[in-house]
Amino acid sequence: MNGPLLQVEDLDLYYGDAQALAGVSLDIAAGEIVAIVGANGAGKSSLIRAIHGIEKPARGKVRFDGIDIAGWPSHRLCEAGIGHVAEGRQVFPNLTVLENLEMGAAPKRARAAEKATLDRVFAMFPRLAERAKQAAGTLSGGEQQMLAIGRCLMGQPRLIMFDEPSLGLAPTIVQEVFRIVRRLNEEGLTILLVEQNVMASLKIAHRGYVLENGRIELSGRGSELLTNDRVRQAYLGL
Repeated sequence: MNGPLLQVEDLDLYYGDAQALAGVSLDIAAGEIVAIVGANGAGKSSLIRAIHGIEKPARGKVRFDGIDIAGWPSHRLCEAGIGHVAEGRQVFPNLTVLENLEMGAAPKRARAAEKATLDRVFAMFPRLAERAKQAAGTLSGGEQQMLAIGRCLMGQPRLIMFDEPSLGLAPTIVQEVFRIVRRLNEEGLTILLVEQNVMASLKIAHRGYVLENGRIELSGRGSELLTNDRVRQAYLGL
């Protein structure tokens, strides 16, 4: 069996003197959905930012397909096949929906298939096709989240990292977002899902890690973590 597609090993990250991540290790096999769950401030977004080159870790390794990518700039990671749907969606509000999607196809690896990928995105998100000429800033929160996912798909990623994709969305839209994450995985994409919505994310995850105060405290199959007493009391209110 091949090694993990993404492997994080003993990662330490500091903001000044404050330690955000302490000895974090995890791995994701190709084709998996792996959830990173924990309370607000546990270090989940810091982990995503360290993997994606936005923050430089003090120690540790990040390997993608066996290559150490720690400290690589974000554009190089996109070229390698790592996509990132950022917290807060971060669409370009003054550009149209179509222009936002075209920006997603900037990596060289994506340009040859840009038209086919655009057709796929519009088939997956018909609302975006209807609003192709509309400014992205005029879309609803749910539509902007669909646009952020579609823009990520335009880059032809092999792995997508979702950072709090349900944040600030209505419950019905949250269900739709998780349905899309599962569908993308069924179509062959590897997913790293960072979420405060512990129950929804562990329900669709093959495996999960519980992050507390910058450290991995628990790990296991998603279904196992859902029945873990500590997880149920701390995060599910059960």
